[in-house]
Amino acid sequence: MGRLKTLSGREVCAILAVHGFVSIRQRGSHLVMQKRMQNSTITVPVPDHAVVRVGTLLSIIRQSGLSRTLFEYEQ
Repeated sequence: MGRLKTLSGREVCAILAVHGFVSIRQRGSHLVMQKRMQNSTITVPVPDHAVVRVGTLLSIIRQSGLSRTLFEYEQ
């Protein structure tokens, strides 16, 4: 596993948007991204901060079901 990039909330949202997530609302400093599938819906809250902490980023990756490599430095 590679190192995770230092990403802002907007950059995380952009990665999620490329993979089918849509921003459905914002309340305060959190954006809510959602991806509808045939039998379920995945909802992921993303903090709109300049730097998303590593633990928060790992939680977003886990909730979204996307590959961790999308959020790592390229080697």
